[in-house]
Amino acid sequence: MVADGNVVLITGGGSGVGLALAKKFHQAGNRIIIAGRNKEKLISVKERFPEIDIEVADISREADISRLAENHSDVNILVNNAGVQYNYNLLEEPDAYRLIKEEFDINLIAPVLLIQRFLPILLRKNESAIINVTSGLAFVPKERAPVYCAGKAGLHIFSKSLRYQLESSSIKLFEIIPSLVDTSMTEGRGKGKIFPDQLADEFWKNFKKDNYEILIGKVKLLYWLNRILPKVTERIMRKGL
Repeated sequence: MVADGNVVLITGGGSGVGLALAKKFHQAGNRIIIAGRNKEKLISVKERFPEIDIEVADISREADISRLAENHSDVNILVNNAGVQYNYNLLEEPDAYRLIKEEFDINLIAPVLLIQRFLPILLRKNESAIINVTSGLAFVPKERAPVYCAGKAGLHIFSKSLRYQLESSSIKLFEIIPSLVDTSMTEGRGKGKIFPDQLADEFWKNFKKDNYEILIGKVKLLYWLNRILPKVTERIMRKGL
């Protein structure tokens, strides 16, 4: 990929991984639009980086997805980063129906629908890209987050399949597959986390080399261990790291 001169739309760009990716693209000379539900976070980013454009949008709503596509027909890189994770037991959680729907809507349905809406836009560009952020939990799930793991596994497989369909087009499809990242979503959980800026740095090296499946941090070890000793890997990951 050409690393500069792009127009990049990043969902969930107000903090965490999305903001780290926004800063990395911005530093390289790209125009950035970040979208998110939290208006205060977006305004805070705008105050720090006036050149970054912001869009208050809830990607679980079809109207907001359509508005993003209509307002930003100049985008040539779409980054599907927004995500939520709830940890609960389906047998015990009284609000499970709402949580299940929200996780699937944001983590799987929204990226797929955003891609579908942006494909005609991206196809008109000489070079364009889709970047999906999934998780090492797409390979090996943990007990307390079955819906999150299922959504990320679905997006991982969708990315592989869609990459086949796009082979003869101008669109490149990248997938960022990180280990546990130190963000507000993972606060109070896990250890040995990587920082969002570390993820962005590792992604950037692979992005410029057109490495389409980008394993970040401990996911490299997880990937190979799961291929060699899947039962052992499942026992390790069951309770989460």
